[in-house]
Amino acid sequence: MGKIVSISNQKGGVGKTTTAINLASNLVELGKKILLVDIDPQGNSGSGLGLEVQSIQKTTYELLIGDLSAREVTHKTFVPNLDIIPANINLSGLEVDFLGIDKKEFKLKDALASIQADYDYILIDCPPSLGVLTINALCASQSVMITLQTEYFALEGLSQLMRIISLVQNQWNPSLELEGVLLTMYDKRTNLANQVAEDVRNYFKEKVYQTIIPRNIKLSEAPSFGKPINHYDPDGIGAKSYRSLAEEIVGMG
Repeated sequence: MGKIVSISNQKGGVGKTTTAINLASNLVELGKKILLVDIDPQGNSGSGLGLEVQSIQKTTYELLIGDLSAREVTHKTFVPNLDIIPANINLSGLEVDFLGIDKKEFKLKDALASIQADYDYILIDCPPSLGVLTINALCASQSVMITLQTEYFALEGLSQLMRIISLVQNQWNPSLELEGVLLTMYDKRTNLANQVAEDVRNYFKEKVYQTIIPRNIKLSEAPSFGKPINHYDPDGIGAKSYRSLAEEIVGMG
């Protein structure tokens, strides 16, 4: 049965989608079968894997409103053993569609149940907000990975995310765990980045991954070519970092 992991942070631009795409692709290299579920209306996980997401009719939106099944909205990518349920701008209207609907928090969990056994990991790329989409992801997941940019405001707002995780644990998903905290966009030359990394390790202790994702031009470029970093720049530091993260996660079980 596939392990479902949400990749979350309510701040934008902290490496959620970069991590979702590149972790997925590197887990495949370790022999795993992966499903990436995009629940961000920006649809960047799909476009980062070469899909024309705005023209796709079978997306997370059709899945969540119950028009199509999980298998019907699952698309193969050019990476063997990496499938995706893509999102696009249609998903931004979901809050309105869900008004007054019972058990709306469990729509994603219920929808993924039929295909969970087909994969080793299901990674959910969450939007930069804490609304109904993120709550659906957390209710569907066994664990949540937080991506944190090593910059001044990294810890600001994190308490809000931790409150939402706690709320989901108390109300809907008591088995939800913190998978880990991933430090991203790290520039080892700056005192600030080192200080933030130290602060995060002091706060989250052993839950912080040993792997740190550096600030890297190739990582920024790869999505515009529709490729994960291990296909775009396989020998670079970005690819090596995400390979290391995938190995660390598999090693943790």
